[in-house]
Amino acid sequence: MIRKIFVSAIVGFGFVLAAAIPGSAAIKGDYIEARSADVYTGPCFANGEVGLVGDEAILAWKVSQGDWKGTSLNGLGIVAVVKAHATLGDPYHSPYPAEAVLIVDQRANSAQRLALQEFAASMAGKLLNHVVRVEAAPIQLTLAQGEQHGAAQLVAGDLVRIETRSLCQGDDKCGNEVVYYPPLVRLSHAMPAFTLNDSFQGAGLNVVWNHIGKRSAFVGYFSLPSAS
Repeated sequence: MIRKIFVSAIVGFGFVLAAAIPGSAAIKGDYIEARSADVYTGPCFANGEVGLVGDEAILAWKVSQGDWKGTSLNGLGIVAVVKAHATLGDPYHSPYPAEAVLIVDQRANSAQRLALQEFAASMAGKLLNHVVRVEAAPIQLTLAQGEQHGAAQLVAGDLVRIETRSLCQGDDKCGNEVVYYPPLVRLSHAMPAFTLNDSFQGAGLNVVWNHIGKRSAFVGYFSLPSAS
């Protein structure tokens, strides 16, 4: 019974996000995000991390169907790796300026690479105002279905890797956990997930990382009108 309530509360969060997205979608696909601070947590744990961690994030989109400004992006992906000035999502301190590295799908042609970058910039806003490096790599993003919806894997060449699993009752630490930080981008559905590992091993941000064992991810879907 406790587990059922726990899962229902998280699913409800996804439904709230869905209500904010237009019904007629021209571009849609899968999304994953991993942060260096817990996003599903109790306020006491969040207060212990704010200002110390949470300034790093990896965001990735894989288009299942759709176009951007007339350019088809079917099956292509893009990854944004962000190093911010402060904890992302902290309502009391601005995380900007932030720097970002973009990794575009190496299968994309020149027009598609530009469209992918414009799409990501539109979705992430200020997070991608200062792109310091653009790479091309094979991108694979897979999301599990059903009860294992929180299980996902992202691989972008040898630069980025994220692996998550669904949250379960044993992940509670204080019994007062909530979705403390929402996703960094607009989504039609999102579920917090447990990060088994997330790593960035690229250049451009003067930092690399390998985070393990945190309640710091979101997996979900985006669905929105295409840009004209």
